[in-house]
Amino acid sequence: MKNRTNLLLLSIVVFLMASCAGKQTKPGADNQDKQFWQIAKTPPMGWNSWDCYGPTVTETEIRANADYMAEHLKQHGWEYIVVDIRWFVENDKAGGYNQTDPIYTMDEYGRFLPAVKKFPSAADGNGFKTLADYIHSKGLKFGIHLMRGIPVEAVKKNTPILESNVKASEIYSDSLQCQWLRDMYTIDTLKTGAQEYYNSIFKLYASWGVDYVKVDDLSRPYHHGEIAMIRKAIDQSGRPMVFSTSPGATPLEKAGHVMNHANLWRICDDFWDNWGMLHPQFKRCADWAPYVGEGHWPDADMLPLGRISVRGERGADRMTGFTQTEQYTLMNLWAIFCSPLMFGGDLPSNDEFTLSLLTNDEVLAVNQHSSNNKQLKEENGLIVWTANVPETEDKHVAFFNSNDAGISDISV
Repeated sequence: MKNRTNLLLLSIVVFLMASCAGKQTKPGADNQDKQFWQIAKTPPMGWNSWDCYGPTVTETEIRANADYMAEHLKQHGWEYIVVDIRWFVENDKAGGYNQTDPIYTMDEYGRFLPAVKKFPSAADGNGFKTLADYIHSKGLKFGIHLMRGIPVEAVKKNTPILESNVKASEIYSDSLQCQWLRDMYTIDTLKTGAQEYYNSIFKLYASWGVDYVKVDDLSRPYHHGEIAMIRKAIDQSGRPMVFSTSPGATPLEKAGHVMNHANLWRICDDFWDNWGMLHPQFKRCADWAPYVGEGHWPDADMLPLGRISVRGERGADRMTGFTQTEQYTLMNLWAIFCSPLMFGGDLPSNDEFTLSLLTNDEVLAVNQHSSNNKQLKEENGLIVWTANVPETEDKHVAFFNSNDAGISDISV
């Protein structure tokens, strides 16, 4: 470990003169830019509650993280506050999910509502409107997590689907139900009323002021039909929303479809704070680099940095298990790959080092404003990435040494 830690100090972004390689291509995309690409012209930067609070985050904790972002990070480009999974369950638990006797909060049309026990401002049918307004008042944007499909509870109650003559039991299928969380059934995209259900939930989210949706259980296996329905529902909602698919790995052969429907898509399963998970990201990022572009961003997953797992799904309350050098490596790889940057730690608990990672404007500029990002060379664990600097003939160049043993030389 010591040798590798020393070597990873080479993982810094440096700036060299070189000729530009031209505009980045979009293999797999159709020939026309998508209107929805305009709402995520740069990789989204924000905070997500999952790594820190799992399914139990509260309104108080969301507001505290928003306050910190507004004070310390907004001026550096950070803007999204995302409430992750199961915000609609009154009695969830830390370290996993309560799948024994969950108490769901749902309206008469089978649409989940925020659990008032966790989100008091949602009382009286207010939903997330008050919380979203608070976050918007800070100059930030608000996002939520949801699961693919229709609630099992809605099917049991056979709730009507808004603006249709169809009920929940007529559009569901129990095939391909999520294997790790049984809250939802698959929506049969061939059934009358299927699109109307998705339309109804996104109209609700638009009325709350949602700017970003992370939709889970879409990519493994890959659900073409529901992804297309979600895209259509967002477009008809009357409010622009960033559409992020999760988890991974999204099949590489589905790149054309996903980039024509979503703004972000995961290239890996949940990513946590150890070198064994970080090392494989080099190859994944290299494989997905050709699909990086304005409005469509392969997602290397959240940044499990700072204080994580306060009530999280993976391990005990802790500061990240990455060494400082591994944290530099992580930030530099995500930056030059142009991955979305979603911080997972509890922001108010940040130490000075963690804050320094999130406010390094030179590295963030590579993430936000470079192009033609690609792995130039890999040789015996020595890795070189390049990217174009906008409106110049300069290049960003990142050197990484992913080996466990002694210092090595590499020529470019």
